[in-house]
Amino acid sequence: MPVAVWVIAAGYVVLELAVSGRYGFQQDELYFLVASHHLAFGYVDQPPLAVLLTRTTDLFGVNPTAIRILPALAGGIVIVLSARLAALFGGRRGARVIAALAVAITPILLGAMHIGNTTPYDLLAWTVVTLCVATALLRSRPRWWLGAGIAAGIGINDEYLILTLLATLVIGIALTSAHRGVLASRWPWFGGVIALLIWLPNLVWQFANGWPQLTMASALHAENTSTADYLAGLPLQFLYAGLLGTVVGIAGLVALWRSTQLRFLAVAASIILVYVLAWVPGKVYYVDGVLPVLLAAGAVSAERRISRARRPRRRRLALGALAVVGTVVLLPSVLPVLPVAQLHTATNATSIADGVGWPQLADAVAAQDKSLTRAGHPPTSIFTGAFAEAGALRMYGAKHNLPPAISGHNAFWTWGPGDAADTTVLYVDAADQLRPYFASCRRLSVYNPPYQIKNDWNDLPIGVCTGPTASWKALWPKLRHYD
Repeated sequence: MPVAVWVIAAGYVVLELAVSGRYGFQQDELYFLVASHHLAFGYVDQPPLAVLLTRTTDLFGVNPTAIRILPALAGGIVIVLSARLAALFGGRRGARVIAALAVAITPILLGAMHIGNTTPYDLLAWTVVTLCVATALLRSRPRWWLGAGIAAGIGINDEYLILTLLATLVIGIALTSAHRGVLASRWPWFGGVIALLIWLPNLVWQFANGWPQLTMASALHAENTSTADYLAGLPLQFLYAGLLGTVVGIAGLVALWRSTQLRFLAVAASIILVYVLAWVPGKVYYVDGVLPVLLAAGAVSAERRISRARRPRRRRLALGALAVVGTVVLLPSVLPVLPVAQLHTATNATSIADGVGWPQLADAVAAQDKSLTRAGHPPTSIFTGAFAEAGALRMYGAKHNLPPAISGHNAFWTWGPGDAADTTVLYVDAADQLRPYFASCRRLSVYNPPYQIKNDWNDLPIGVCTGPTASWKALWPKLRHYD
């Protein structure tokens, strides 16, 4: 492997870790931190692996940098494996370096590996599975199917989305003539059995709990299929791929279709793209997993075009310009490189902006808690509309001695209200959920993040409900919502 590839991967990891402590926890990270103290073989909205890995951050302290070490390392590994894919597709040194660079600066991958949730490990699993399958087929090394099975099994325990990759790879192999015969051999099925055995504990958990992931999938479809989602789906794919990623990725898809040996990957990538744009266009990042293979194939194509050009230096400079311009323009939207006071000037920065304002939310809730206490009506619990708010209050509420924060959202509902009382309930963005079951609900204030930040947590109403019609235990089945 060229030294430049290792330098790019190392630089990527250093950059991710250098900015990892800025702004604060992202909503999923707050949720995972709470979930990591409720370890199980599954959760209503995800498998167990990412939560288990989050628990290991206790070794380094509970802070954003600690939770983002493993995602940054996963990103570095994906870069190296992408260069390996380029070599597998016939690329020389130049192609491997282009593949590594294209993956490293793709905005959606830069942003994804910054957050300690399921996505970094999902992307790594997709890349490993693709590399193992491609090696088994292109190098006639059938035992690599076993590696694909191990990676797939681990990947399913992180994110169910990898099942889409597995299904489309089988379809791609079955529909193309170059490798169809391999499905008659035992090795792919051995790999499938290994994946199933690794997945089995979580599969049993899903069965025992009524297949909640199916409910989640239906809810995600409903929430991500608005007219705006459909209109923005394809343009956002190009935006999040960046300038270099778009050019190289399109070239890669074309190259895969043209190659009889690699067409199975083109079929898989195309089906996944169509599936996301048709079924959940609002979830742009669901296509992330195919980017390494597309960029690797595109890098090989770029290397060949450069070598055949009359003025290869100009083409190298053009690729370099695309890399620099695309990175400079989009980097502030995907990584916390700007001072937080200037973040509101960045466009499409909602994801990283979600990491701003959680301590201030706890302060705002604490102010209302103190006000009610002084008035002789101390709150006995706090109910939030979403897991993010509950996670933030669990994280930052201890210094204010806040009452327990509970929620009916996703896994928080499965953990129940515990010993929380229901006499006087402070709520955060949950009036509509509680009003049918309390005699009185009134708004006290509205919270907005500091620094003029615009994110998913603007205009959060904070209020109080009194006079419950029943206990939390009796009301709890009515307060569940999965989304």
